[in-house]
Amino acid sequence: MPSLNTRWDIFCTVVDNYGDIGVTWRLARQLVAEHSLAVRLWVDDLRAFERICPEIDINAAQQWQQGVEVRHWPSEWLPIDAADVVIAAFACQLPSAYMDVMAEREKPPLWLNLDYLSAEDWVTGCHGLPSVKYKSVQKIFFFPGFRPGTGGLLRERGLLEQRRKFQRDAQAQRQFLQGLGIERAPDAQLISLFAYENAGLASWLDVLAAGATPTHLLVPEGRILGDVARWLGVESLAVGAIDVRQALTVQVLPFIRQDQYDHLLWCCDFNAVRGEDSFVRAQWAGRPMLWHIYQQDEDIHLDKLDAFLALYTKGLSPAAAHAMNGLWQAWSAGQPIGDQWLSARKHWPELQENAEAWCLEQGLQADLAAALVQFYLNWI
Repeated sequence: MPSLNTRWDIFCTVVDNYGDIGVTWRLARQLVAEHSLAVRLWVDDLRAFERICPEIDINAAQQWQQGVEVRHWPSEWLPIDAADVVIAAFACQLPSAYMDVMAEREKPPLWLNLDYLSAEDWVTGCHGLPSVKYKSVQKIFFFPGFRPGTGGLLRERGLLEQRRKFQRDAQAQRQFLQGLGIERAPDAQLISLFAYENAGLASWLDVLAAGATPTHLLVPEGRILGDVARWLGVESLAVGAIDVRQALTVQVLPFIRQDQYDHLLWCCDFNAVRGEDSFVRAQWAGRPMLWHIYQQDEDIHLDKLDAFLALYTKGLSPAAAHAMNGLWQAWSAGQPIGDQWLSARKHWPELQENAEAWCLEQGLQADLAAALVQFYLNWI
């Protein structure tokens, strides 16, 4: 393990509201808690950070949260020592003044570009390769991933054991849900919905409302709320709103902190998630899921979607894999998914088994924080 005096700097520019800060905040906390490292997390948008960590003082230039030194990334950079390990999250551009300080160190720091998560084949070949160089400092690509030879996924120590214990404890789940104001009917399927705006939502809600099985749909505050409101025929939806349409109960939840969101995913029978952070957390829930991938220019996000689906559905029968592919592809294209949902429901036990098996398979790999620490140890 590196020296307790080893300092790590993580830089985060908030691009997609909560995904970037969600990943870097989890990583920073884990490096402190499990690897005894001194971590500074530089964030340019503390208001977005406050949504997932309500204790954040949005006006503070420097503060400590859960052992992490949180620094507001200023528009005017002041002189400060560079860390031993510098992580530029999601290819963000470091301040030029900080890069100069890195280059002035007697021993240059390990400079890592922590890239976006992808299941594409080329990721394994590029992981750990040199990127650009600034004076004496070499930047290196570091890719999270689903295959051996990548940096793995964020996973705290003991997470899967905690999840399994919680999912076996009906009373613990009931108490957690009640704490959020959720009263689940014994025969209702519980679904969480966290997504970008999506024109395909209405067809799914139509099918859920007309279904023979009652559905309780939990919608945390977010961008999909406008589409939900339009389907309900109301002007807007506020936190706490509950609306019942035939077999479907829709309930709006507040934006909750990360550990609560984990428990929400663990409670649900099916989770619709978006971006990167909630995508990974839904996989650790071991339940069937639906991913709304972040759209990119020239539809390059569809390559990422196809690559993940090829891995995720590998253990399914051809019919079940076809159903899941159809559901995910239609959802990411903003197309109606009612029929695709009904097709997927025909394979429900198999989809449940596959979700748990995928979770356990990914859990065999080193987690992202441990992989970063080991990379540093190999580097020195």
